Amino acid sequence: MNPTGYRELPAPGLACAWTAALPADAEPFTQRVVPDGCVDVMWSPSGILVAGPDTGPIPAVMPPGHTVAAVRFGPGTAPPVLGVPADAIRDARLPLRDLWGDEADRLADAVAAADDPLGTLVAAVRARIRPADPIVPAVLAGLAGGSVRDVADDLGLSERQLRRRSLAAFGYGPKTLQRVLRFQRALALARAGEPLAGAAFAAGYADQAHFAHEVRDLAGEPVRKLLAA
Repeated sequence: MNPTGYRELPAPGLACAWTAALPADAEPFTQRVVPDGCVDVMWSPSGILVAGPDTGPIPAVMPPGHTVAAVRFGPGTAPPVLGVPADAIRDARLPLRDLWGDEADRLADAVAAADDPLGTLVAAVRARIRPADPIVPAVLAGLAGGSVRDVADDLGLSERQLRRRSLAAFGYGPKTLQRVLRFQRALALARAGEPLAGAAFAAGYADQAHFAHEVRDLAGEPVRKLLAA
């Protein structure tokens, strides 16, 4: 069980906002973060970090007495806000100051002083939201059930053009993005109570063994262990 009191809240224009806090008398907690195509901007008393998008499992260690307030961008939506293409921050954990300069320091101070740290962070990030690359919705929808070539053809792009724009928007080429999205669909179905074989089939895997292999590759542990966590 996660002892951090992690909770998600709706945040219009974002995938969600979330908070977590580990009591001062608790043991340090390590959370396995697995690829989901998202990007998080996370405030803690030590500053503001940008995380992801990830291509494999990354351990996130939370020390006792630590508090986090964060926002999560859905796949493809972070680059206009952060000011860099998504592949520039792939598999990274970096200070927001590296992207926003002094503005990030001012935001960190404002969040730290606020009665509502999460609300302050959400408002500041939402004020910077700009339209994502217009291909984002079509790519996400198309890769859910079609091939990379089909998606490129539907958009009137070459596969090379699609890869370039996909890297900038999502941090992944379209084939990797498709793997991550399929992995997350299957996990969501399994967490909702669907048997593993049914979840694998519904998400688009060849069979349960294919799903299990992808979980080991993307999450670094067996599927049943990942679901139990």
